[in-house]
Amino acid sequence: MSLDDRRAEIITSAAELFDRMGYSNTTMDDIGRTVGIAKPTLYHYFSGKDQILASIHEEFIDLLLEKNERRQQAGLAPEQRLLEVMVDIMELMETHRGHVRVFFEHHRELPEADQPAMRDKRDRYEAAVAHAIKQGTADGTFRDTDPRLAALALFGMCNWAYQWYQASGPLRPREIAYQFWDIFVRGIAAHPRGQTAG
Repeated sequence: MSLDDRRAEIITSAAELFDRMGYSNTTMDDIGRTVGIAKPTLYHYFSGKDQILASIHEEFIDLLLEKNERRQQAGLAPEQRLLEVMVDIMELMETHRGHVRVFFEHHRELPEADQPAMRDKRDRYEAAVAHAIKQGTADGTFRDTDPRLAALALFGMCNWAYQWYQASGPLRPREIAYQFWDIFVRGIAAHPRGQTAG
């Protein structure tokens, strides 16, 4: 196994352990046993648990940034980009569940040296979603609203779904994302604003 492959295996195993046992309760010994390597060997790949934590964060946000960048380059319409943002988050809850919990719950435990770069990437992603909303407002797709506040509302719908999402549930991640998108874009009012039944 190459160095990069082994590091990836350690990151994935650690994310799953952090999800199941909690970050503070998981030790380097636990990670080493799960991966099947001795603790001293584990330190050959990572200087400590906090460096593994930083790598999980980076891997997760880089996945989101790369997916969003490809869609921007493809010229997808703003409403389609927002849908795919929601799909990304929901699908990662199934394919990278440990990463999701770690990213949303343990960013405060990141090493101080890693926090500025991670904050920059988070801000870039938030700005990209807000920009899609702003573009949709400009072309008449969305009504005029605060783009950043709307982006935060979108994240609020999706980011904590891992607390209740079950892979054995009746809906797949993309199906949940489609319903979230419909609620976010169209609202839940039965009639257009200013109209009443009758």
